[in-house]
Amino acid sequence: MRALLLIGVAAIIPSSALAQAKKEIKPIPIAEIKRTDPVIYEKEIEPIFYKKCITCHSGNVKEGRFDISTYEGVIKGGRRGTAVVPGKSMASNLIKLGTKSEKPFMPPRGEEPLSSQELGLIKLWIDQGAKAPTTSGPRKTVVVVGVPPANVSPVRAVAVSPDKTSVAAGRGNQIHLYDAGSGTHIRALFDPGLKTPDGKDVKAAHLSIVESMAWSPDGKYLVSGSFQQISIWDPHTGMLRHKIGGFAHAVVAMTFSLDGKFLGLAGGEPTVEGEIKILDVPSWKQVAEVKNGHSDTVYGICFKPDNKMIATASADKFVKVWEIPSGKFVKSFEGHTHHVLDVGWAADGKLLASAGGDNTVKVWDYDKGEQARTINAHSKQVTRLMFIGKKTEFLTCGGDSQVKAYNATNGGNVRNFAGANDFVYAIGTSPDGAVVAAGGQEGVVRVYNGANGSLLKSLLPPDAQPKQPEKKTEKK
Repeated sequence: MRALLLIGVAAIIPSSALAQAKKEIKPIPIAEIKRTDPVIYEKEIEPIFYKKCITCHSGNVKEGRFDISTYEGVIKGGRRGTAVVPGKSMASNLIKLGTKSEKPFMPPRGEEPLSSQELGLIKLWIDQGAKAPTTSGPRKTVVVVGVPPANVSPVRAVAVSPDKTSVAAGRGNQIHLYDAGSGTHIRALFDPGLKTPDGKDVKAAHLSIVESMAWSPDGKYLVSGSFQQISIWDPHTGMLRHKIGGFAHAVVAMTFSLDGKFLGLAGGEPTVEGEIKILDVPSWKQVAEVKNGHSDTVYGICFKPDNKMIATASADKFVKVWEIPSGKFVKSFEGHTHHVLDVGWAADGKLLASAGGDNTVKVWDYDKGEQARTINAHSKQVTRLMFIGKKTEFLTCGGDSQVKAYNATNGGNVRNFAGANDFVYAIGTSPDGAVVAAGGQEGVVRVYNGANGSLLKSLLPPDAQPKQPEKKTEKK
């Protein structure tokens, strides 16, 4: 009888679940839009992408290798192939996945789907030939950023305090501080006045994803960068000290000068222009800006140890050096065959190292202005690079889930840091290299012993910790 009951229950549950699943995956109808005038990409289509898709398909992270932040990226498609077939909307993945007619459904569960009207407009645009923007040159698009879905929580930025006691992690739009030794969660950082565009309160550090982070050399300030703004925090109290907005796009890289007097910021709108700004510390006033320095997003920035120059790395495949504060161009280094995603300067100022989307690290002789060596560092793109204090060693991380240390003088692999199971976007280290932290797509921050590469702690915020099974008490 008990067996029959279990069979009956088992039969009921799948049937119910199947019915619910069918209800959830019902395709979204496409509105029929009757008009003969052409759909204008930059006015009608691009705003939809920025509103519904930009969080997961732009910047350093492009889910499915699909970059929807530019027309060129939309047309190119991603890992699943061509997203748009001009003139054939129903054969386009953008429509098939957006209407939830085929898997993987886009956007994923928990995110606001495209409306019937939005789908109708995209369909009409594709059927009209998926025409490019009608304006040439830089375009100003009004972007309304919303809160990322709860299931979008990559770690895109980490920082280790100068005294190596604390680790800061940007996870989604949240920032969490941890004790580096014990792994204890210390506090989360919140912007008390943060609201959505429609006025709803948001309990987070930023409205959009935290893209970059840096700790000042004296430990007084923790700065975080997100879409079009940076925030300056007191890490000891968690208080938000200052906010600065007005950036062209996401601030994807930042660094303090070694003397702590300047903060370098980098970003810029994809395929339009790189953005490079230098702020004074602690007034946070802009003291320098490099105009027209790069023709694409600047993903890396680093001060020369004497604090008189900065090096920048861009998606335009160049590494360039500039005088500070004049912003005068000094020299450039060319050799990467893909985006240059980061750059670091050795403590003696003689060597530069750059991380590429071509899976390599290139080491440059600064004085000679030429390449010293190429290191085949990772099997996928090298996302970040950071020199360790006064050593000739630097850290790298990449899309192959690896975190490594290399010697800049001979290109040798010094040690590896295991444990990650997915794309790694961010690394941080204490000045002496004793504490190393890394994080990525998994949403986990791993803390390592920098001397031998052993994993010390895996960190998650309190609300993301896996639930422990309840202990059963035996009845006497």
